[in-house]
Amino acid sequence: MTHRGSRVLHVGSLSRVEGEGALHLGVHDGTVTQARLRIYEPPRFFEAFLRGRAHTEPPDITARVCGICPVAYQMSACAAIEDACGVSVDPAIRELRRLLYCGEWIESQTLHIYLLHAPDFLGCGSAIELARTARGHVERGLRLKQAGNAILELLGGRAIHPVNVRVGGFHRTPPSGELKPLAAQLKRALDDAWETVRWVAGFEFPDAETDADFFALAAPGTYAIEAGVPAVLRPDGTLSTFPLHTFLERVREEHFPHSTALYSTLDGRCHLTGSLARFAISGRWLSRTAVEAARAAGLGDPYEGVVCRNPYRSILVRAVEVVYAVDEALRIIETYERPRRPYTEVPPLAGTGHGATEAPRGLLYHRYALDADGTVTDARLVPPTAQNQGAIEADLRRIAQAAIAQRELDDAELTALCERAIRNHDPCISCSTHFLDLTVERTRST
Repeated sequence: MTHRGSRVLHVGSLSRVEGEGALHLGVHDGTVTQARLRIYEPPRFFEAFLRGRAHTEPPDITARVCGICPVAYQMSACAAIEDACGVSVDPAIRELRRLLYCGEWIESQTLHIYLLHAPDFLGCGSAIELARTARGHVERGLRLKQAGNAILELLGGRAIHPVNVRVGGFHRTPPSGELKPLAAQLKRALDDAWETVRWVAGFEFPDAETDADFFALAAPGTYAIEAGVPAVLRPDGTLSTFPLHTFLERVREEHFPHSTALYSTLDGRCHLTGSLARFAISGRWLSRTAVEAARAAGLGDPYEGVVCRNPYRSILVRAVEVVYAVDEALRIIETYERPRRPYTEVPPLAGTGHGATEAPRGLLYHRYALDADGTVTDARLVPPTAQNQGAIEADLRRIAQAAIAQRELDDAELTALCERAIRNHDPCISCSTHFLDLTVERTRST
């Protein structure tokens, strides 16, 4: 609709992201004046109904936050509860947790690469359309996802909302013999993961760069997944860490009327968590196989501290992380010895605990306060996309402005550009966001 120099565009559902929301883009005299994510998926009040529950319940309850990354919620919940109760689990349990998390990384990152993101680079409107022209590629992606799901099913009891995880460990741990068929499947999956890197490396990537601070967990000697301390990498190369228990002093959440999701800042600055941040902060701790994959992908040498700030190339980093997750899963299986007990006892204790892990989409933080009998008196959950909203909006403004400066874009072109920029970050507000409506408002000086 056009009226007195203003133009408003309404677009239907945007596929290939999850959740519910909208984007409002304001353009005045060729200048992008506003890019605002309006998340309107109904709030689900997980923090509220965790209060009053037993300290053993958060892993099962929070797993329902997201069907794609339930392990992330379970592992962060377990870490926070165990921290509150002053308990450290058996090292063998920690390794099994890492293996379970590798399964989630494989299935979730593969889902994003093949079914959500790759169609953007290949001129397809959906994964179904992609399957018609590149069936072999899609089938490879589905095989990879099945390998990740197989880990979740074996260790978690099922692929979606696992039921075998508990505070202190697992209800049951598998004997070594049960892991042998899984190892065989993962060895085949490693070939598929390498082919994924080679395939994605052939895409054309527009020039773009985010200036947000990178934020991820860091754990010396390993690529941080299920544990670590928060680390911040500034655009000038300055790297610092801080204790996890100060997380909410550094990461501040704020509510805006247009969104049911909270916005976050880190020390008052815009920050980005996820694959790009992990690769920049911990890339030197990737396995040798994953480092070779990064070099083959054209990302540079992680041993030299390479940093990738192009959001479009995040799909490359995700592909490398799939290689790493498969390789790491095989390492854990090869050295696996069944724990003497499937879990460490976690008796209740009054206190406050903090836990953070690296969900596929970025750092996920949990904090729980318990009373003496283990009842949860307070809960805080800070998901990755809530932290990334500010960086996503900044990227949208930057990318849209650069495109408009080159030539006038019609509504369809601008819509496609914005959708693609959003999918670079794989937003997840339920833990995911599905943009059902895009509004572009154009005005000109009279």
